[in-house]
Amino acid sequence: MNLLLTIVVDGLIYGSWLFIVALGLTLVFGVLRILNIAHGGLYAIGAYAAATAVPVVAGLGLPDGFTIVAMFLSALAVAIVVAPILERGLLRLFYGRDEVLILLVTYAVFLILEDVTKLIWGVQPYYVFQPRLLFGNVQIGNLFYVGYDLMLIALAVICGLAVWLGINKTRIGKIVVSVIHDPEMSASMGVNVSRVYLLAFGLGVFLAALGGAFTSPLISVQPGISVSVIVVSFAVVIIGGLGSIPGAAIGALIVGLARSFAVHQVPEAEIFIIYLVMVIVLIFRPEGLFQRVEARKI
Repeated sequence: MNLLLTIVVDGLIYGSWLFIVALGLTLVFGVLRILNIAHGGLYAIGAYAAATAVPVVAGLGLPDGFTIVAMFLSALAVAIVVAPILERGLLRLFYGRDEVLILLVTYAVFLILEDVTKLIWGVQPYYVFQPRLLFGNVQIGNLFYVGYDLMLIALAVICGLAVWLGINKTRIGKIVVSVIHDPEMSASMGVNVSRVYLLAFGLGVFLAALGGAFTSPLISVQPGISVSVIVVSFAVVIIGGLGSIPGAAIGALIVGLARSFAVHQVPEAEIFIIYLVMVIVLIFRPEGLFQRVEARKI
């Protein structure tokens, strides 16, 4: 029983931060129709920004809770600075072009961001421990977990609900949905499609950076963290269905539980099992579990 509980809780913790990152990835694809390989680099920048800001805030003698605020503001700052540069300065030049070309462009940005992080922060690892001390330990059954890790599950739920409610229950969300279905018609009705694209991309960047910022206390922040994250994030959105928020949630849950099971039962298959699940899903559902219904074109 303890083993089953451990697998479930560990899977939820791993899937929570992964869902936050994948949510930004699927949002950008849903609105802009861009498979953003650079998403992993944005995750890494968020992690580095938080790893830089948290020790500064902790050294000021402020209450410990301000380290959480520092991580949130770090992710917000990354989105405010980086999103307009990438979307206005580069990606908008390739809208409507071949998907493979855009994929190669975002891959080039990914490589550039990888080197930018090395130039700014160097190659030595950063360790952030202060936020993990905030919530103490929590007992679940006979097991004890770090409270911060469980807080990530709540953060993932909040992010998922906020994005879903924003898209489905607000005026701006309805405008975004109209742009998703028919950008030309939306533009003819007076919608500033370019601004919607910037808003969606900025939110995607923020979610990537937020995932990196709040993951930084769990890992060693060092060069290379962007590679594994973008690969697993793509596995999540492919399993769930590109452009689907519920799909991203289910995909992250499946990946988290599958990895947790492998870690505790067959550690040598930790990475392999994620792609095994992805292959199985694609065999039966080539467009993912929550595939979008496309209008038939004549």
